Amino acid sequence: MKKVIQRSVQAVALLLFIILLVKGKAQLWMAIFVASTLLALLFSRFYCGWLCPINTVIRPIAWMKKKLKIKCKKMPAWIESDVLRYLILALFLATMGFVFKTGKQLPVLPALLALAVLLSIFFDEALWHRHLCPYGTILTLTGRFSKKAMVIDEALCNNCTRCSRVCPSNAIVQDEKHRIIKKECLVCHECERVCAKGAIKYR
Repeated sequence: MKKVIQRSVQAVALLLFIILLVKGKAQLWMAIFVASTLLALLFSRFYCGWLCPINTVIRPIAWMKKKLKIKCKKMPAWIESDVLRYLILALFLATMGFVFKTGKQLPVLPALLALAVLLSIFFDEALWHRHLCPYGTILTLTGRFSKKAMVIDEALCNNCTRCSRVCPSNAIVQDEKHRIIKKECLVCHECERVCAKGAIKYR
């Protein structure tokens, strides 16, 4: 039932995103994002897993690649640097500042969507979610302090690795037991759905 609700919310959010773009009111979507960034202090990165139009579009691509057994290209090591992540964020913020100051309509959001789709065809989707997406980088700043998040119960976890294999942002790591890096988690619930022990909950 939760999955049906989530997919419905994603579809509505994507439709709203498209309508706002067509009508030239992309700034309204930015208002939704800003509100979601503030709410991430309480609810973590729910925007990514429930509202983000980019995530909604690239998830089916990842699913299709898995079904067709299409292997992803290896992620370049230099991309994993946090320096690149924040450089992209700085460029994004500078561009958005220019748009708001001058009133010029630049296709920033459509360009990001097109780039994410293109990269997701060839690479693992974690490349976008964790290393390149400027929205995701912003959300890590508030998401790390969130009151609610996806959590693994160590007492129930048997280290089967199912959760880490389905995580689209590589947010699940293993020490003695698996744990979720809160600021990187998209709150997509994919890990919760595959856990045979019921060890993963949003709380």
